[in-house]
Amino acid sequence: MQQRKLGGLTVSAIGLGCMGFSQGYGSVDDDESIAAIRTAIGSGITLFDTAQSYGGGHNERLLARALRDADESVRVATKFGIVRTDAGVGLDAKPERVREFCDASLARLERDVIDLYYLHRVDPEVPIAETVGAMAELVRAGKVRQIGISEATPEQIAQAAAVHPIAAVQFEWSMLWREPEGDIVPAARELGIALVPYSPLGRGLLTATLDSDTVASSDFRRNDPRFTGDNLASNLAQVTALREFAGRLGISAGQLALAWLLAQGPDVVPIPGSRRAGRIVENAAAAAVELSADDLAELEKIVRAEAWAGDRQSFAAHGTARSGS
Repeated sequence: MQQRKLGGLTVSAIGLGCMGFSQGYGSVDDDESIAAIRTAIGSGITLFDTAQSYGGGHNERLLARALRDADESVRVATKFGIVRTDAGVGLDAKPERVREFCDASLARLERDVIDLYYLHRVDPEVPIAETVGAMAELVRAGKVRQIGISEATPEQIAQAAAVHPIAAVQFEWSMLWREPEGDIVPAARELGIALVPYSPLGRGLLTATLDSDTVASSDFRRNDPRFTGDNLASNLAQVTALREFAGRLGISAGQLALAWLLAQGPDVVPIPGSRRAGRIVENAAAAAVELSADDLAELEKIVRAEAWAGDRQSFAAHGTARSGS
């Protein structure tokens, strides 16, 4: 597995998004999830991405169980700012709560330090500079190695970076969702911040294994305009073209989609999620796929960026117009 940098961290070029082990994509089995995570380690994956909100802490505890015997090359990223209570889901990134959230995650993860600690969503009631200031105190206290932010605007990225170096910006980016290329990607790169795309396989669509009958199995797809009606029909036509091109290269559609992201620059570290060990192995192998300039140019013609249909669903519970993990 090739290695890439997230600030001062060296990680595998492809990580593992762990949300699906706790929520979003149907029923789960902890033993199977732990086996899948350990398969990921065996496939060369060293970056594991979770959050305090995933399953109300279940995801972090599960990851702790799976990583107990892992070596020091394994890196854990977790996030705070989305809170789940009996009253529902909300945002809380108040500076006075940051250390409390971090300590709770450390306990659930059974770790002394968090490798990469993200602000999951910007709290509209708190200037991001104040939240990042509190995160910087965690670095000075030795509780956190690197700081990241998720689903922030270019302006917020700049405000955060003015307070403390930001190692990574996490956001949805895939062949299905190209909008960040116009704002988030250049804003982060100008500041030397690495890019961590979540849902790099378009919530599974880019694996070419979904159809109109299987979409409804997930809340994250069922409520997303890209997976409904004429939009879904148009997008499935795009996926057919993607699959056919991948077949000519001797790889899967999902591997092609991941290889395309990796080819966008050495600062890109996608974190596809899957609960299936076989799919995780397949995704990890995408890091070895090298697309030529001709391949990339032909792919842009065959699977046109402007031909994808539908906007991302805005999940009010996440407090942002940009939905996601």
